[in-house]
Amino acid sequence: MSNTRLIFGFHAVIRRLRQNPDSVKKVYLDVTRRDKRARDLIKLAESENIHLITCDNARLDSMVGSRRHQGVTANIDATRHHVDIDDVLETLDEPARLLILDGIQDPHNLGACLRVADAFGVHAVIAPKDRAVGLTAAVHKVASGAADTVPFITVTNLARTLRELKQHGIWVIGTDADADTAHNLNALSLSGPIAWVLGAEGEGMRRLTRETCDQLARIPMLGTVESLNVSVSAGICLFETYRQQLLTKKAS
Repeated sequence: MSNTRLIFGFHAVIRRLRQNPDSVKKVYLDVTRRDKRARDLIKLAESENIHLITCDNARLDSMVGSRRHQGVTANIDATRHHVDIDDVLETLDEPARLLILDGIQDPHNLGACLRVADAFGVHAVIAPKDRAVGLTAAVHKVASGAADTVPFITVTNLARTLRELKQHGIWVIGTDADADTAHNLNALSLSGPIAWVLGAEGEGMRRLTRETCDQLARIPMLGTVESLNVSVSAGICLFETYRQQLLTKKAS
C-alpha cells in the first residue's frame, strides 16, 4: 500500500499507539507472545479500536525482511504533515538547538542520532533528500519512538538551508577533527541559537556544506582513536549546547 509504511519493535509500535494512534492502520503480533509486553500492546490497540492481527513469526519475518521485529509490526499512515524550518522556528521560546546531518546513509546511525536529539531537546533534525537515508522502518526501530517526537526535515539544498538559518540569527557550527585547537568544543560559547552540522560516516561534511558553516569545531580527544560514531559526536555537542543554554536561562 503506497500510503502506508511499516514500523516494528515493541517500543516503536507502543510509542506510536500512545502518541499518534490515528496514524496506525493495523498491528501484527506474534501469536505465541503472551507476556506482559504483548498484553499491554493488545490492551492499548483495543482501547484505540485499532485492528490487531495475530500471525506466525514467519509472516513477520517476511514483512520486515529480518527477525529484528521482536514479534510485532504495524502499518502506519505514510503521509506526514509537511514541516519546514520556519514552522519550527516560529514556535520557539528559547534559543534554537538544531542538528543537521550531511549525508548520513546508515539507518542505525540516523536512528541513534534521533534518539540523541530527543534526549537533549533538539527542535529539529535536518537532512538532505538525496544521498541520505530517510525515515525507514529500521530507523524507527533504532530511534525507539524519537522519529515520532523530533521533527525530521528533508531539504533539497543543504547549503541554501544553512544560509537561511544564518538569516534567522542561528550560529552554524560544523564538526571537524582538523579544526583549530582554539575551537575545541569546551572553548566555545554555545548559549545562543545553535545548529550543529555533522557529516557522513567516514567522509565528513561535503565541501560546500563545510564552506557554508560559520565555524568549524572539534571534540577534544584524549585517547588513541581518531574519530567517534556520528551519534556519539552529536550527543557530546548537543549536551554541551543544552548545558550552556540552560545555565544562561537560569542566570537571566
